Amino acid sequence: MKIAQIAPLAESVPPKLYGGTERVVSYLTEELVRLGHDVTLFASGDSETSARLVACTPRALRLDSTLRDPLARVTMMVEQVRRLAHEFDILHFHIEHAHLPVFYPIARKTVTTMHGRLDWPELAPLYREFKDMPLVSISKSQRAPMSFANWVGTVYHGLPHEVCPFNPALNHSARGRYFAFLGRVSPEKGLDRAIETARRANVRLRIAAKIDAADEDYFRTRIVPLLALPGIEFIGEVNEEGKPAFLGNATALLSPIDWPEPFGLSMIEAMSCGTPVIAWPHGAVPEVVEDGRTGFVVDSIDATVAALEKAARLDRFQVRARFEERFSAARMARDYLSVYRALGRRRALAAV
Repeated sequence: MKIAQIAPLAESVPPKLYGGTERVVSYLTEELVRLGHDVTLFASGDSETSARLVACTPRALRLDSTLRDPLARVTMMVEQVRRLAHEFDILHFHIEHAHLPVFYPIARKTVTTMHGRLDWPELAPLYREFKDMPLVSISKSQRAPMSFANWVGTVYHGLPHEVCPFNPALNHSARGRYFAFLGRVSPEKGLDRAIETARRANVRLRIAAKIDAADEDYFRTRIVPLLALPGIEFIGEVNEEGKPAFLGNATALLSPIDWPEPFGLSMIEAMSCGTPVIAWPHGAVPEVVEDGRTGFVVDSIDATVAALEKAARLDRFQVRARFEERFSAARMARDYLSVYRALGRRRALAAV
C-alpha cells in the first residue's frame, strides 16, 4: 500500500524533545515501513525516517528563530501534498484542520487523526461543514464533544517495545527512590497537585517538564515558589535518551490532570518501563490506566497520597505485559491498516 503520513511541522519527526504527536507519527511510519508498505512522510527537513521524506520546511518550526508566520509553511505543505496526492492509496493527516478545504473533494482518500481536545466551541461548526472527512479518535472519550462527526475508528497510541525498555534489575533496585511527573507545565496538567501530593506524603518528586511561552507566567507565579519545598526537583525537558531511566527508576508516574486528556502518551511510556501510573479520571485516563493493575485512577489529593504506597506494591512485570498487549506500535499500525483498508473498500463500492 502506498501511504502518505502528513505530520505537524512544529517539531521534527521524531521530535528532539517534547512533541507527542510527532513521536506517534514517527512510530507509526517506521512500523508501516517495517511491514513492507511504501510510505512517504511529509514533515520538517530535520526529521529522521526510513520512509521517503518530503521536507516541507528546513527544520522544525519551534526551533526556527527566523520564522515569523508558521501558517505560511503549513499552507505550503498542504499544497505539496495536494500535488502528489495521486501517488498514494491513502493520505493520513495529523495536522488538525489546515487541509480540510483542499482535500474535501477527495475525502474518501483521506483519514485524519484527531490528536487534540475537541471541546472548543469553534470546532463543531467546522466539522459539521466538512462532515464527510473520515476521522480517527485516539480514545473513545475524545469523541464526545463531536459525536456527530464521521468517525471511522479509534486507535490508541502505541510505542515500539525498545523505546522505553523494561529493565527488571534497574526497576527493582530503584523502586521507591522518587515519583515522577512528565509533561508540560500548565494548569491543566496538574503539576501543582503533584507537588502537593509529594509534600503531604513526604516523598521525593522529580519533574521533567516543558514550559511553553504561554505558560511562563503560570510557571513563575504558581510553580517556582513550590520548587523550594524539600524533595522537589525540577530538571526541565528530558530527551528520548533520558526518558527510560527517568521513568524506569520512578516508583510511579503522577498524572493529576484537570482537562479532557485525549490520550496521554506519557502514561504508556511509563507502563512500557514497568512503572505504574497514578492519574485523575479525566478524558482518556480510565481507558488507558487499568485501576489496580497498571496503576490507580484517583479523584483527590488524599486519594493520590493513598495510592502512592499501593503503587509501589504493583507487579511491574504485569504493568509491562499489559503495555505489550495493549499499546505496542505493531498493534497501532495494524489498527490503522484496518482503517485504511476499510476506506479503500468504501471507495471501491462508491465507484461501482
